Amino acid sequence: MTPRSVVCNSSSTTWPKGMRDVIGWKHAAVLTLALLAVGCSSNSKKELPPAELTKFTEEVVLKKQWSRSIGDGQGDSFNMLVPAIENDRIYAADVTGVVMAMDRNNGDVAWKKDLDLPVSGAVGVGYGMVMLGTLKGEVIALDAITGEERWRSRVTSEVLAPPATNGDVVVVQTQDDRVIGLDASTGDRRWIYESTPAVLTLRGTGAPIVTNHLAVAGLSTGKVVALDTRNGVPVWEQRVAIPQGRSELDRVVDIDGGLLLSGGTLYVASYQGRVAGLDLESGRVMWQRDASSYTGVAQGFGNVYVSLASGTVEGIDERSSSALWSNDSLARRQLSAPEVFSSYVAVGDLEGYLHLLSQVDGRFVGRERIDSDGLRARPLVVGDTIYVYGNSGKLEALTIR
Repeated sequence: MTPRSVVCNSSSTTWPKGMRDVIGWKHAAVLTLALLAVGCSSNSKKELPPAELTKFTEEVVLKKQWSRSIGDGQGDSFNMLVPAIENDRIYAADVTGVVMAMDRNNGDVAWKKDLDLPVSGAVGVGYGMVMLGTLKGEVIALDAITGEERWRSRVTSEVLAPPATNGDVVVVQTQDDRVIGLDASTGDRRWIYESTPAVLTLRGTGAPIVTNHLAVAGLSTGKVVALDTRNGVPVWEQRVAIPQGRSELDRVVDIDGGLLLSGGTLYVASYQGRVAGLDLESGRVMWQRDASSYTGVAQGFGNVYVSLASGTVEGIDERSSSALWSNDSLARRQLSAPEVFSSYVAVGDLEGYLHLLSQVDGRFVGRERIDSDGLRARPLVVGDTIYVYGNSGKLEALTIR
């Protein structure tokens, strides 16, 4: 059995690759799992359509500053390729291995490289390196200035999230729930942390977070683990979600949306579990709230914002863990992770709309269609500019008029 594939326990048969590609977005994968969990039945169940967009009074208008095409973008199968920004450059990759470095202020291309590889985890950037992972279980490090390849290393399975580095070690999480530390200079393996994946999982992993001495990752079992970057030895583990229910589908509690570090607090959300704030050094739960998300969270103004699996966007007061507001008008629209932009919360959807919600009460204040193929990747914000990467490969920089 391949971890993180869609598996029916009654026959231990992995979902066929072609069909797995059709599954695409994780929401669709969950619906497919629902059918599998009742005995691999072929009976179809009609799915409710995405909610229609509601009208509202537009308060904020976005202005496009520049746009670039990044190859084939996310491709036809499910991928969560996200751009990355360091200083004045933005880096992006597509599913075929096209990697580009651009001036984030005007979109001018600094370099472009075609790796001709099935990129599935991108882009990580830091300490002069651009890092990517592939479906073939490779990690590639490029020079951030020139785009030249520095090294490539083989890991245990598919890499579905960007690698991260502290300049000494590159940390990568693989589909089989292993966390691997590679020498940042050579790519040689220094250590490996092994864990047993859940029986049934959503396809994907979050990107690890690496500090000077800790590598932190969320696992398919609903746990967060912090490892010593020198040797991979666990410093602490914390369970964010407890598998519950009679079926394996009910017990899926992946932490897939990635982690967010702000100050000394680590923010995490799990599918069919909780959203929580953890103390980075000890793993102690500072606050938590029931939630189900496969995309992750954003933080601003002392509040936490989360895109729930249902399509609801929620604002949470992290001091009391109570909901400040909830907007369910985007139900079943397969939302991206949220990002804080000025006084607003930005989320993308399956039809390529970028929605702006008020941080104060969650009302809609703006909407812009970016890419008709959809917006799966979390938007990026630097200063007064928001960068949005569409599924077809359109990378766009926008500001508020």
